[in-house]
Amino acid sequence: MTEPWLDRKTIDHLLDDTATWAVVGLSNDTGRTAYGIARLLQEKGKRIVPIHPGAAAAGEEVLGEKAYATLAEASAAVGPIDVVDVFRRSEAAGEFADQAVAIGARGVWFQLGVVDEEAFRRTERAGVPMVMDTCPAIQWGRRGA
Repeated sequence: MTEPWLDRKTIDHLLDDTATWAVVGLSNDTGRTAYGIARLLQEKGKRIVPIHPGAAAAGEEVLGEKAYATLAEASAAVGPIDVVDVFRRSEAAGEFADQAVAIGARGVWFQLGVVDEEAFRRTERAGVPMVMDTCPAIQWGRRGA
């Protein structure tokens, strides 16, 4: 049986029916996975919104987009955020799922290796679809896109 957070319909919905992805943990460090995935999201036509306190404090742009310190700050500045894509350890990721719900995001995505079952339950109870423990690149690859 597939885990509920790897629901094919939810994955397809987030990949196909969303436009703006906040990427938590995104900086200009090109060696980090978040950077490569954010670049891929852009190539697939998504607008990315970097969320990284250090990059925001330095006034940086990442992949041509202004970095913000928090999801709330980003949402207030750029408008609706469709998906919050989280590059944090499992023990720290849940707070970003809660913040995603608070800003009215349409979905939450925890990257490969990031699992917080309680955050999944809270997010789903709030009516926000969530995917965990996979990567958009992997899912697009499985589709042959």
